Amino acid sequence: MIGLIEKHRKKVMIGIFVIVIPPFAFFGIDSYFQGSSSGGIVGTVGDYRISQVEFAQALSERQDMLRNMSGGRLDPSLLDSQELRLSVMENLVQQQLLVQRAVRTGLAVSDQQIQDIVANVDAFKEDGKFSYARYEELLRAQGLTPIGFEQRVRQDILVDHVTHPYTGSAFVSRSEAAFLLRISEQQREVSHFIYSADRFLPQVKLEPDAAKKYYDSHQDEFRVPEQVRLEFVTLSAEALVGQVQLAAADVRRAYDENAKRFEVRESRQASHILITPEGDGAEAKKKAKAKADELHAQLKKNPASFAALAKQHSQDPGSAANGGDLGFFERGAMVKAFDDAVFSMKAGEISAPVESEFGYHIIRLAVVRGGKGKSFEEARPEIEAELKKQLAARKFAELAETFSNTLFEQSDSLKPAAELIKAQPQTSGWIARAGADNAMLGNQRLLQAVFSEDVLKNGRNTEAIEVAPGVLVGARVAEHKPTSVQPFDQISGALVKKLTLQQASQLAAQEGRARLETLRQGKDAQVAWTAPQLVGRNDPKGLSGEVMRQAFRTDTAKLPSYSGTEIPGGGYALVRVSKLQEVEEGAKDKQNAIAQTLRQVAAQAELAAYLDSLKKKTEIKLRQEAIERK
Repeated sequence: MIGLIEKHRKKVMIGIFVIVIPPFAFFGIDSYFQGSSSGGIVGTVGDYRISQVEFAQALSERQDMLRNMSGGRLDPSLLDSQELRLSVMENLVQQQLLVQRAVRTGLAVSDQQIQDIVANVDAFKEDGKFSYARYEELLRAQGLTPIGFEQRVRQDILVDHVTHPYTGSAFVSRSEAAFLLRISEQQREVSHFIYSADRFLPQVKLEPDAAKKYYDSHQDEFRVPEQVRLEFVTLSAEALVGQVQLAAADVRRAYDENAKRFEVRESRQASHILITPEGDGAEAKKKAKAKADELHAQLKKNPASFAALAKQHSQDPGSAANGGDLGFFERGAMVKAFDDAVFSMKAGEISAPVESEFGYHIIRLAVVRGGKGKSFEEARPEIEAELKKQLAARKFAELAETFSNTLFEQSDSLKPAAELIKAQPQTSGWIARAGADNAMLGNQRLLQAVFSEDVLKNGRNTEAIEVAPGVLVGARVAEHKPTSVQPFDQISGALVKKLTLQQASQLAAQEGRARLETLRQGKDAQVAWTAPQLVGRNDPKGLSGEVMRQAFRTDTAKLPSYSGTEIPGGGYALVRVSKLQEVEEGAKDKQNAIAQTLRQVAAQAELAAYLDSLKKKTEIKLRQEAIERK
């Protein structure tokens, strides 16, 4: 238990927003959906009720995580897809199964243990001491309360206690890792020859009516799906930002009320050379100190040699290769002795050896930044942008219902809804039921509405549909094309080319297989092989995917070995493997990395099986209509 607490103290210290239980494998949730239940409850896991608020918060956190991981480039429609919602719900269900299991085993985490973890998070400290005001401020910025945050830390510890036997003890034999290493690192000397379909085009003689016969018997290939062109209008919080006007007094008030927020905490960039004692005892420490003193003396004579000496002598593997550079860090991020030294130095100064529990550090302070607050003028652009965003979001919420009602009540035109939000209706290109290139117009709920009888045949507006968070679209059909078949005259030329290429590809494959049989009989097939190349699965050296796959599928019991494969676009590839090069003996690092990957895969499989068994023993009910997008 002590080990678990210590692990989570370190985990929280990395960053308070790490404490979100990671998504587990997604499986089998469909069987738990039930009919309607009480409005605020999304589902139950045993006696535990998952509230709509809890689900919404978990969904929001997952969306934020995906946005951050993608740098904001993720398709907005993916951030609120049905698949994502089900995955979030599955994670909540699994979390509760594991928490309940931990409670049944008698595990408990005391309030004092939680307080101990929180009090040691550097992000919550000011001047080296825990600050409850800062703690509340950081949590509030993430929509959390101290009680809620501490409960999540508690649950995280409980879940880890139950999952650790699976994630921390999966076994993979050395022979398995060695076998996978041999497969992944093996190299083969490969040469090849391509029988291109183009070479056989002159030999193809189509029947005069071949294209027409094919057209008549394959009508579905030439069917053009039903399509529409849309007139649509968009209400978005982002677009409303441009309509917001701010009063100067409001901007000033926001700065005065949040002045502390614009303080820039001091951070420093430093490098160090670490010399650690080789063994225990006073003599080992004495030798390490002597070496540190010697290096310090050299640096006094030639400060510019710091990076070179760090690369040569520092025993900190994380920074030595970078000349000892530790990057920027705030007060409290390092051990106390190191921290005190760095924050007492001036930029450009090199310290005498500083002793810590890790050894002796020679420190060079490079840059000092921050340590003062932004002035009103410096903070003004940020405040204005935030206030406009807040007011736009408020205006969006106020307009959304009226916008929706206008689309419905005046359903024969988009003009009233457009005038309401001060926007101009836009026109789309042709869109099919299957989707559109434009992610917004390709939203499945919008497409479903557009192709409904009420909109398509009766000429009404769609309802206001949320195609992305904070984006509503209302649309109507401007033009409609029913399903049709392309006329033969329009596609006859392309069809003749297609059939000719198909027959040329068949001829190329016949020739390739005949040459392959000759080679396997040990005879000269007069093939102009490419120059042999030693390639690996992760090092194709320009070979196509088909040739690479065939090369590593080829039986190498006897060399040289020959094989062949048809290639996309028409043609046939002959492949010759003339030599094997196995992985070097003693590639322990690679083998250990592969073993670690296999252990992780095995652990996830064991954990998934365990969760499945917990599901079978627990009554789970979920409300599908509460999880689906509204």
